[in-house]
Amino acid sequence: MLKKYIPILQWLPDYKKAYLSGDIFAGLTVGIMLVPQGMAYAMIAGLPPVFGLYASLVPQIIYAIMGTSRQLSVGPVAMDSLLVASGLGALALSGIDEYIAMAIFLALFMGSIQLFLGLLRMGFLVNFLSKPVISGFTSAAAIIIGLSQLKHLLGTTIEGSGKVHILLQNAFSTISETNLITLSIGIVSIVLIKTMTKINKNIPVALIVVILGILGIYFFGLNDLGVKIIGEIPKGLPKFNVHYLDFSRISELTPIALTLALIAFMEAISVSKAIQERHTDYTVDANQELIALGTSNIIGSFFQSYPTSGGFSRTAVNDLAGAKTGVAPMISAMIVGLTLLFLTPLFYYLPNAVLAAIIIVAVFGLIDVKFPVYLFKNRRDEFFLLMATFIITLTIGIKEGILLGVLISLLLLVYRTSMPHMAVLGRIPGTNYFKNVSRFGETIETYSEFLIIRFDAQLFFGNKDYFKNELQKQIDRKGSSLKYIILNAEAINYIDSSAVHLLRQTIQELKNKEIKLIIAGAIGPTRDILYSSGLIHDIGKENIFVTTHEAYQHCIAFSKKSDIEEQISLQSQKSTYAT
Repeated sequence: MLKKYIPILQWLPDYKKAYLSGDIFAGLTVGIMLVPQGMAYAMIAGLPPVFGLYASLVPQIIYAIMGTSRQLSVGPVAMDSLLVASGLGALALSGIDEYIAMAIFLALFMGSIQLFLGLLRMGFLVNFLSKPVISGFTSAAAIIIGLSQLKHLLGTTIEGSGKVHILLQNAFSTISETNLITLSIGIVSIVLIKTMTKINKNIPVALIVVILGILGIYFFGLNDLGVKIIGEIPKGLPKFNVHYLDFSRISELTPIALTLALIAFMEAISVSKAIQERHTDYTVDANQELIALGTSNIIGSFFQSYPTSGGFSRTAVNDLAGAKTGVAPMISAMIVGLTLLFLTPLFYYLPNAVLAAIIIVAVFGLIDVKFPVYLFKNRRDEFFLLMATFIITLTIGIKEGILLGVLISLLLLVYRTSMPHMAVLGRIPGTNYFKNVSRFGETIETYSEFLIIRFDAQLFFGNKDYFKNELQKQIDRKGSSLKYIILNAEAINYIDSSAVHLLRQTIQELKNKEIKLIIAGAIGPTRDILYSSGLIHDIGKENIFVTTHEAYQHCIAFSKKSDIEEQISLQSQKSTYAT
């Protein structure tokens, strides 16, 4: 039981000396990367930069102990930071102290939701976040995150907003106040990051740009020319603290906490599953991931951490740098801890424009153009779902975008299942195969007394009337010559009580018309329902067949037998008349 919920007990006793060099190098690389990135993401969340370092400390250690992925790097991420900013920005808060307290409580709240879902083994909930919804939401959020950094890039005071049109309007209203030196620092930083990344992805470009920015401000005194800098960062490790919160605000925080819990889990599980494909020595458990992430956020909140999750870029770097176990994130946390203890004074002269540049480069890489183009060419319905999520996120709000995107995707699913594919089948001459008449056309054998159909979905209250209407259309086309209906039930994996009632009525109507309904290819769960519902008595056990071909042959034989019996009866009547 302990090994199940504390996976470090599984891999630590078997730790190999060969893993150490990779873990140390990966831990140092990600730790160095986390320092500027953590501070930058805290700015997105509307928090002082030091809280990005706090969020990079305890959650990493807890996840290393409880997580099932051995390469996932947990800490502050851009998406969650934006959700924190948009969620808390909509509340009427008295000042920065209350804002900080609410952000920390949000980590506790979302962590509790994740832990609760994990204990209930509800990791499957992330499946409701379809790829078009995720792609549309991520691309829109990336644009909003990037535009939210314009105030740091331009050196102006731009009122924040989660709606892109308001954000742009606010930016244009203050564009005349742009500090050209700040803008130059930001542009040069972006160019340097992009250029060095193309040369070698393993170069800690963010740290190099941060160092250059600090040196430039310090030696040239650019802060005296209006360039905004980070300023003093509190020195020392975060202390254990339980922030007071007015619990009357729980109802206001619930939507954003639930959204954060699911989005953070989606980010973490998607990247950890992708990385797991390169490794064969462990398996990622979705439910344990929920427990690990939830516990990381809960414990982290008592050490002044705001909501965290697994980062895409950091995890990729961690894996490429050679991380083999949870020792790597522990080393990363040690680097962050040493920075908090001894190096925070060095960041005093760090310009905000450099952190803004790091954020802009990172998030604009999340904008996906290829996938929408692919959907537009191949799946128009999913393309419109993606665009709806994208537009709602940009114009209405971040949490509204993801929630409405999920709702629309579920409505699309209901629409599809309410009118599933239904095919009329015919036999390919000389074979036992039965295929869709509309696809194979004249090469298919069909008979006026037979109607063979295949229904490609479960039968339930949402599509039972559609099934009945489509069946009636085919019966009307066959006319009075129709004697047998063979229902290929291979794709029907469930029949609910409403559909059972409809089938019972339909069978009786067909009997009144002297038409026999025969079931072919029903799978085990469907056969169980036929028996448990009593529908088998209406159909008749003798009318259930394993394959469509068997059902077809039975009908042919039965039809010939009926014809012979009819001829004998006619001959008997003629003899009686002659006598």
